[in-house]
Amino acid sequence: MAGHSQFSNIMHRKGAQDKKRAKIFAKLIREVTVATRTGMPDPNANPRLRSAIVACRAANMPKDNIDRAIKKVAGGDNDETYDEIRYEGYGPGGSAIIVEALTDNRNRTASDVRTAFAKNGGNLGETGAVSFMFSKKGLISYPSEVKSADDVFEAALSAGAEDVISDQSGHNIYCSVDELHIVADNLTNVLGDPDAANVIWHPQNMVKIDGINMQKVLILIESLEDNDDVQRVFSNIEFSADLMSELMD
Repeated sequence: MAGHSQFSNIMHRKGAQDKKRAKIFAKLIREVTVATRTGMPDPNANPRLRSAIVACRAANMPKDNIDRAIKKVAGGDNDETYDEIRYEGYGPGGSAIIVEALTDNRNRTASDVRTAFAKNGGNLGETGAVSFMFSKKGLISYPSEVKSADDVFEAALSAGAEDVISDQSGHNIYCSVDELHIVADNLTNVLGDPDAANVIWHPQNMVKIDGINMQKVLILIESLEDNDDVQRVFSNIEFSADLMSELMD
């Protein structure tokens, strides 16, 4: 669990540094659009939409952007349709990787994802190839300086969380998928807005790989995340303390 905690924080911070806000917002709005279309436009009656809104708030998206996207779908002004696809495969060093995508062109996205794996030492598998190694969880992340580990643990316990992992890279709070919006709201009241709040694929066991393969995995993941159709990428790699320190510099 600690390894995934480190991985989540590193990739989030790298994303914040390397990606343009417009691209992040576009992916979040795509999730809001799909969540609204597949459920109700009322977040109180649509758990997926509530989770999407939590993720938007965590990324500091203006409320008007969120409301506008919901109203466009509810009013029939948005005819964009996206297919939800999950890709699974293995990266360098035997790491397991899950890719979640929302796309309006399955063939294009499948080709792009397959190419990213092939060019970066990975192998794309069939659906179910690695997902049995993961569990779906809600994850809410805070920077290390927000509060002490004990304070965050107490806040998370009161908020209804299932587990908390705190280390030098930050605080990661885990909860059930259905309770993500409730736990996030409760924590926001105590700790402020989180760095991130999303539904994740949480690895059941971590895999340690050497530095060379680790660099290859990070390049593969960054290549996948740079794709406009890819919403999220998850892996079961575990970072050593030395390598994590090096990557965070």
